[in-house]
Amino acid sequence: MTIFIDNKSGAPIYEQIAAQLKAQIISGELGEDELLPSIRSLAKDLRISVITTKRAYDELEREGFLYTVAGKGSFVAPKNVELLREENLKKLESLLAEVSHLAASCGLTKQDILDMIDIMEEGDDI
Repeated sequence: MTIFIDNKSGAPIYEQIAAQLKAQIISGELGEDELLPSIRSLAKDLRISVITTKRAYDELEREGFLYTVAGKGSFVAPKNVELLREENLKKLESLLAEVSHLAASCGLTKQDILDMIDIMEEGDDI
């Protein structure tokens, strides 16, 4: 498990940790029921406050990505297919909004974008 903190990022550190852990869980890099580093251990490794690490873990637990067993630690929650689907839909919506804004700035129409997708599909299977 690798986590990088970008001090120049505008995102709070706990959000950076949560986002990276979530991405590793969704990708399968962190497996179901895998033990995560303790809050103190991760805080020490990242040289940040234990409170910040706890906040990231709490956020992930609230969202259903982690579960905690008293005295044993935090573990990757069993994958909830619907939860993962929703996460991916949120990402897709964000990307489509970005495409829409960029297309508008270039004067492209909806049909132009659909044509581009068709061309891409001819070259690759999505």
